[in-house]
Amino acid sequence: MYICICNAIRETELRRVAQKTNGDAEAAYACLGKRPNCGQCLADAEAILFEERELSCETVAA
Repeated sequence: MYICICNAIRETELRRVAQKTNGDAEAAYACLGKRPNCGQCLADAEAILFEERELSCETVAA
């Protein structure tokens, strides 16, 4: 599913980059070589990054 239409960023891309950067959505976009345009996607992107990092922590702790 596309999270950012302006940059054609998919949810799977955000989940992958969540493991490579500790930053916010804008840092994740920069890691993908992009930057937010309209900004409507940032809240959803932040939620996905948070969720992916939480899942990663749970896996490591188990």
